[in-house]
Amino acid sequence: MTRVDRRTLLQAGLAGGVVSALGSVPAFAHRPGARPALTHGVQSGDATADAATLWARADRPGRLWVEASRRPDFRGARLVRGPVVTPATDLTGKVRLRDLPAGSDVHYRVRVESLERPGLLSPPVPGRLTTAPRRRQDVRFVWTGDVVGQGWGIDPAFGGLQIFESMRRRRPDFLLHSGDTVYADGPLQESVTLPDGRVYRNLVTEAKFKVAETLDEYRGQYAYNLLDEHYRAFTAEVTQVNQWDDHEVTNNWYPGEVLDDPRYTEQRVDVLAARAHRAFREWLPIPSAVAGPLYRRLSYGPSLDVFVLDMRSAKDANGANDGRDRTRGTLGEAQRRWLVRELRSSRATWKVIANDLPLGLVVPDGPTAQEGVGQGDDGAPLGREGEFATVLRQAHRHGVTGIVFLTADVHYTAAHHYDPSRAAVQDFTPFWEFVSGPAHAGAFGPNALDGTFGPEAVFVHAPPVAGASPAEGFQHFGEVNVDGRTGELRVDLRDRAGTSLWSTTLVPERHHR
Repeated sequence: MTRVDRRTLLQAGLAGGVVSALGSVPAFAHRPGARPALTHGVQSGDATADAATLWARADRPGRLWVEASRRPDFRGARLVRGPVVTPATDLTGKVRLRDLPAGSDVHYRVRVESLERPGLLSPPVPGRLTTAPRRRQDVRFVWTGDVVGQGWGIDPAFGGLQIFESMRRRRPDFLLHSGDTVYADGPLQESVTLPDGRVYRNLVTEAKFKVAETLDEYRGQYAYNLLDEHYRAFTAEVTQVNQWDDHEVTNNWYPGEVLDDPRYTEQRVDVLAARAHRAFREWLPIPSAVAGPLYRRLSYGPSLDVFVLDMRSAKDANGANDGRDRTRGTLGEAQRRWLVRELRSSRATWKVIANDLPLGLVVPDGPTAQEGVGQGDDGAPLGREGEFATVLRQAHRHGVTGIVFLTADVHYTAAHHYDPSRAAVQDFTPFWEFVSGPAHAGAFGPNALDGTFGPEAVFVHAPPVAGASPAEGFQHFGEVNVDGRTGELRVDLRDRAGTSLWSTTLVPERHHR
């Protein structure tokens, strides 16, 4: 689809911005060198039962257009007028598709139209997304975190971001990205010698030569990941649910922090976080590009609700984490109240809480400060543990069942079972927390467990030496399958190739009564 005259635009409903039914696609005359182009593939995100957000980036200012159909041949496709993309958003733009069929695959293709030559459109870039179901049906999704960390970038000789191809082959309905979607504080070197003498050769862009500080440098982090063919193929076929953690800004950051890091000319984290937040919103298929809470609840029919947390924007300072003020922590009062309220109102069999910081693992920030929820004191809840003690207690007292936590952050994979019979507190219902990652970063672990909520490490897969490269394995993703008929939830912890290392099947609470 190259060029269309004004009459055809009007007939198709484009000029008025309406959704129109199209039969065959009009023919266009090719004009070499004049066509605009989409530069970084397409993405979709936060799909509900009847809507989804599409993302694309153009090589120049232009108008986005989307065709969407339940058929891969696009017969009877709907045509949707999108926004004009400009340098103000780094030429990125989003289109919210509405009135979609629930629990279905939707095929789409995106073009950009020249502003200087109306009717001149880019070649189409196709994609596919899956909408959430309204009724009971099977749901499959994957989760992971930590992409291009610890200096390990894209090296095609070592497979690039191969884990995304392994996840794509699993045909998930969506990806839950548990944070560290980029490493804005992790510059890349052109080559790194591995312990066995092999040389890892990073693809390096200007934005990846230094820590990100400017808005354009933060934007460049997301552009870098999309240079990988596996990543682009994945984003074109799998809807995303994204949350952020620390490396989207800088390591272990919290609001109000002032850095003492010579790599940065801007030491105020609040300034850096504002720029990073804008780039995060611009470059990922999150429904709105404007500022607002990143926490949200997504429903996948009667079987599954996903509660996506933001454990960074309201986080308290990384001190000893041993206070007794339960209003402080990682969520903030507004989000904590929201989480309790939404858990109580959910009628889904399973309530998956996406926590970008693990609940029971000790994650230090230097010799005395703590980055995570736990701090290694196995007694009564202290510091940030108080927030989650409140959430778990309220859920228990109101009969909320089916809570499962999914997280990443610590760069290995594990299964933790929490039980009040082993805990310092007893007023909560037993639950699981599953850890997976990294997707493409240095591998570490395992971390120490904090006994406050009675965790038991049922399975752990971590490297023998800290900082293992992606070439040495120990890259992971998790997969969740919810059976629409039985309601059972199966978790597989998988390696980079997609091989299941460990699995378990959870049975709905009603089967125990």
